[in-house]
Amino acid sequence: MSSGRFPLLQREEERNAEVTWEDQERINQFSKLNSRVDNLEEKYKKQKEEKEFLDDLAMELELVDEDEPVFYQIGDAFIQFPVEKAQERVEKAKDDTDEHVNELDTQITSIQSEMEELKKKLYGKFGQAINLEKS
Repeated sequence: MSSGRFPLLQREEERNAEVTWEDQERINQFSKLNSRVDNLEEKYKKQKEEKEFLDDLAMELELVDEDEPVFYQIGDAFIQFPVEKAQERVEKAKDDTDEHVNELDTQITSIQSEMEELKKKLYGKFGQAINLEKS
């Protein structure tokens, strides 16, 4: 019969757990990291879309007659380039985008790992009295 009371006592202790300054710092840190991950994931998504666009563009350039110049956008201006030079620029842009996607992925993974550590500590103390999951 005493084993039936233990979960109730544990939940009561979780509700009555005192929030220390250190706990509040952890909660604030978790919130900042969560916001940062959201921002990085949005950038990641945009970079992946850019990569797909560049892949499509590279395929289209392969179909163009090599003797015809193509218009290539630099900033707000369009400049005529030979197909080969345009392909080189697109490949460079793809490589840069791949590198940026990999950097973002590394940052997201690192931050999520740090968030998991904070979750363990906070759930260890507060249990179900705190919600750290995305809705």
